[in-house]
Order: sequence, then structure tokens, then C-alpha cells
Amino acid sequence: MPVKVNIVLDDDVKADLDALVKSGKRSRVINMALRKELLAIRRQDLSRRLDLLRGRTKAIATREIVDMIRRDRKR
Repeated sequence: MPVKVNIVLDDDVKADLDALVKSGKRSRVINMALRKELLAIRRQDLSRRLDLLRGRTKAIATREIVDMIRRDRKR
């Protein structure tokens, strides 16, 4: 369910939004842009967390990974 919120936009962003996006479509454009940005933030966070995990775990050879996957598929 859509929720109405108040946000503050920079003057230049608001001017571009008004000039480039028809009235009635602005919420959709803002939602799409925000979804993209939130996805990028999530990906950055997950990447950071994976980097931390990589630093705490031992390296494993590709061959071992393939063998584990094959064993798992046989279950």
C-alpha cells in the first residue's frame, strides 16, 4: 500500500524533476530511483560482509568446491 512521505530535495534536483517528468509520474520515477539506490547499498553491504568472511576463512581449491557440489547433488 502506498504511503505518503515528506522529503527534502535539492533545488536543482527538484527543477530537473519538474522539467523532465510529467506531473503524475514523479512518484513512480522517485520510487524507481530509490529502489535502484537501495539495491546498490544492499549489494555494497553484502560485498563488505563477504570480504570480512573471506578474511576469516581458509582458502579452498576449485576442485574441492566442485567435489563438494557433486557429493551434495547425490544426496
